[in-house]
Amino acid sequence: MGVSFDKIDGAVLLEFEKQLAANPTPANDRTAKLADPGFGRVFTDHMAVVRYNHTKGWHGARIESRASFALDPATAVLHYAQEIFEGLKAYRRADGGVNLFRPDANARRFWNSAERMAMAPLPEHVFIDAVEHLVRTDRDWIPGGEGSLYLRPFMIANEIFLGVKPSAEYIFAVIASPVGSYFKGGPAPVSIWVSENYTRAAIGGTGAVKCGGNYAASLRAQAEAIEHGCDQVVFLDGVQRRYIEELGGMNIFFVFDDGSLLTPPLGTILPGITRDSIITLAREAGKLVREEPYTIDQWRADAASGKLKEAFACGTAAVISPIGKVHSVSGDFAINGGAAGPVAMGLRKQLVDIQYGRAADAHNWIKKVF
Repeated sequence: MGVSFDKIDGAVLLEFEKQLAANPTPANDRTAKLADPGFGRVFTDHMAVVRYNHTKGWHGARIESRASFALDPATAVLHYAQEIFEGLKAYRRADGGVNLFRPDANARRFWNSAERMAMAPLPEHVFIDAVEHLVRTDRDWIPGGEGSLYLRPFMIANEIFLGVKPSAEYIFAVIASPVGSYFKGGPAPVSIWVSENYTRAAIGGTGAVKCGGNYAASLRAQAEAIEHGCDQVVFLDGVQRRYIEELGGMNIFFVFDDGSLLTPPLGTILPGITRDSIITLAREAGKLVREEPYTIDQWRADAASGKLKEAFACGTAAVISPIGKVHSVSGDFAINGGAAGPVAMGLRKQLVDIQYGRAADAHNWIKKVF
């Protein structure tokens, strides 16, 4: 049935069987959807699926028509939130080919997330194969220009039981969504609300894991930010409520008047792949990048004195978002007059040019799908 259990480096090799959609989206309809897809609202015709149980291990790898999962009301994920996910993109090059950006890093983080959540770790090569097969199958859905195909690999626990224990069965799947440029007309500075009532993570928790529960826990704080007229929320540490951690779904950087950058250290925050790429590019350019704690009081004082020149958030969806204003119950302040700064915009251009194949890939971050 298209599955090989030969061993490669101790891992099961899966051959993806293809069962393509009987009624794929007509070309004219697809073109209309690609004209303005927004973000996460339009989906391609297919998905990749691999299943796991204790007896067979990972098996049944398929590319199939995108469809709903049938879940019993007692399915484990619905009760105990054993769920993890990733986010990465496929970019169309000027020559018509397609790039993935650091999929190996996503695969490693997915493995680490699974281990922390007591789930069956997915071999990294299976993760990458699933993504590549789906991109090749739905290549016509990849927008041109500054658009991209957002890929959402995820895993859910699907054993049917109500006991509190790790599931014995899992579904891994990848779905795809064409997206336009995150910022129309260029990146605009965002406003940030400092959450003083809610925390995102604590030492020993799941802050470094890309699991749905982290994001669910951030939604009330994000709603609070919107209530105060802000675009995003930034969380403080869970112990002293002083140290900047990260936004609801993005890491954060600070740029100072001596040209140095600072970003909060790993531990209770997500080890962002965009974050890691920015650190690499900045250090390569000769900039000092510190991974150190930074308090909200320092942020406020440095913005007022002019020592802080820029602040920006980063992640897969937006790449880099400059932060213009910060609001809190203790008062508001602006950074760089509320405007986007040259360091953030320069790093963003470097990254985007590498992703689309317009600049040299000195770090072998790009994997060409075709």
